[in-house]
Amino acid sequence: MTDASIPMTAATLVEGLTFGEGPRWRDGRVWYSDFYSHAVWSIEPDGSGRRRELEVPGRPSGLGWLPDGRLLAVSMEDRTVLRREEDGTVSLHADLRAYARCDANDMLVLEDGTAFVGQFGFDLHEYLRRRVELELTSLLRVGAGGDVEVAATDLSFPNGMVRLGSTLVVAETFALRLTAFDLRDDGSLESRREWAALGSCHPDGICGDAEGAIWVANAVAPECIRVRKGGGILARIATSQPCFACVLGSGDRRTLFCFTAPSSDAHRARRPAGRIEVVRVEVPGAGSP
Repeated sequence: MTDASIPMTAATLVEGLTFGEGPRWRDGRVWYSDFYSHAVWSIEPDGSGRRRELEVPGRPSGLGWLPDGRLLAVSMEDRTVLRREEDGTVSLHADLRAYARCDANDMLVLEDGTAFVGQFGFDLHEYLRRRVELELTSLLRVGAGGDVEVAATDLSFPNGMVRLGSTLVVAETFALRLTAFDLRDDGSLESRREWAALGSCHPDGICGDAEGAIWVANAVAPECIRVRKGGGILARIATSQPCFACVLGSGDRRTLFCFTAPSSDAHRARRPAGRIEVVRVEVPGAGSP
């Protein structure tokens, strides 16, 4: 049993990213967005075989796949979801502009192709400079055919998401909590509740494991923490710099891939100082992602 008071230390696997986000494990590879290279990439679990999968001039974030295997990617600045067709061409999958005033962000795509997309809700970089106020915003639902509607309102920077059975958990970055909803068969959300209060942790990307716990990337500290329902910290991973996203992968899904960068500030994040850091954990990944 891991002692949460004694953090494990992640090792650097890959260097030279600008700002890695939205990692997913698929087809024996780790897929991820790199904001300021304006592309989606994939690598082998040992860090080799880096492959540029998709150009996203509007800055990529959340990733996922339709049931037929076509890749979906959020274009943040355009506030759209793009779709890579089987022949490699890129199409518009969903236009979010009527619902998203500022950047679109992370995304979770379910097995039936339903996608949930988070958004900033305000100008993050102006907020970090104390020029604008924080505003609540909505979580969007995109049907497999690209139709868009509001899934939930009044969220504080809805960010990473994970599905655990019939429960959808959303990281509210500036509310310092994970928020849960019951996920109905028609894709609607109900019974909103707090899944875990996180103290001073600003949750960014998250992923679930086979024991129903959630790994949380802490956007304001060099760590990734494993949290149980109710907020108890079960394990802590020390990273070399703030951690913005995570995913469990490799053949047994017991390698935690942590995506780190010096800062989320756009000016600093453009430098290629981002990393993928890894550590082996006891409980394998489960759920989506």
